[in-house]
Amino acid sequence: MAATLLLAVPLLLAALGGLFAERAGVVNIGLDGMMILGTWGAGFAGYQWGWQGAVLGGILMGALGGLLHAVATVTFGVDHVISGVAINILAAGVVRFLSESIYVDNPAGGGVTQSPAMSSRPPTFSLPVLSSGPDLLGKLENLHWFLLSDLAGVLRGFTNGVGVLTVVAVLMVPGAYLLLWRTAFGLRLRSCGENPAAADSLGVPVYRLKYIAVIISGSLAGLGGVFLVFIANIYREGQTNGRGFIGLAALIFGNWRPGGLAAGAGLFGYSDGLQLRSRSAVVALLLLVAILLVAVAVWQFVKRRLVQSVLAVAVAVAALAGFL
Repeated sequence: MAATLLLAVPLLLAALGGLFAERAGVVNIGLDGMMILGTWGAGFAGYQWGWQGAVLGGILMGALGGLLHAVATVTFGVDHVISGVAINILAAGVVRFLSESIYVDNPAGGGVTQSPAMSSRPPTFSLPVLSSGPDLLGKLENLHWFLLSDLAGVLRGFTNGVGVLTVVAVLMVPGAYLLLWRTAFGLRLRSCGENPAAADSLGVPVYRLKYIAVIISGSLAGLGGVFLVFIANIYREGQTNGRGFIGLAALIFGNWRPGGLAAGAGLFGYSDGLQLRSRSAVVALLLLVAILLVAVAVWQFVKRRLVQSVLAVAVAVAALAGFL
């Protein structure tokens, strides 16, 4: 579960970035390019000024990508998809040019495809008693009790050695909901995407809010790139590996809602994390599927949907048999 959380955060930040742009009526296909710019900015600032500089550098570079997308789409009316694809292509070329100009023959190290290592790493923390000190969850996990030890391992993954940026990213999910659906700013921004003509007739500065939304979108994508640099402690070319597109997929999977996109990012992060684990960890997914299906079966039974409930139980039994 620690790997899931680690790999889901960049997808979550990219998806949140896409949410702001899409709610303002701008399709942001360039999320991956903005993440690429964010990784380079984090690597450049991180080896000079530490992890705090990396955060600011990545956000700034991502915001510049968002600003470019806003100028092209909002001001000049370029097709959103074409502009996004162009930014993805342009970002890869820009970071290679910058690396060749700055990192080649740099006394601090680095090269054409990578930056020098960061001068400091971001702080992490563990929950006292549960995951550090007495480490009750760790002890329960090592007992290998059926189901209880598995659940303890899951909880320990979410509470042991958690980075500051991880906590910030998770808190951004309810924060984005409150900002977009519970504030006047969010109402105006969403009105620009749903009916810009009506919003303009009511005095809402449509162009300005679209600019703000797309720049926020780029900043969040850049922050996702920062997290990738934190994982490796260095910038490497191709570090995003298409995660901006997966973040966009998580956004669509979640029906353009903060809670839904968080679930999508978690699902894709878990799938990505399975590649780092043994075959037994992949088989353990069947146990999780069985538990979820039992919950679905109970819910369907309460709703008096007997056919769906029986089907869910049948599939849950099959999944549990596969696990055992």
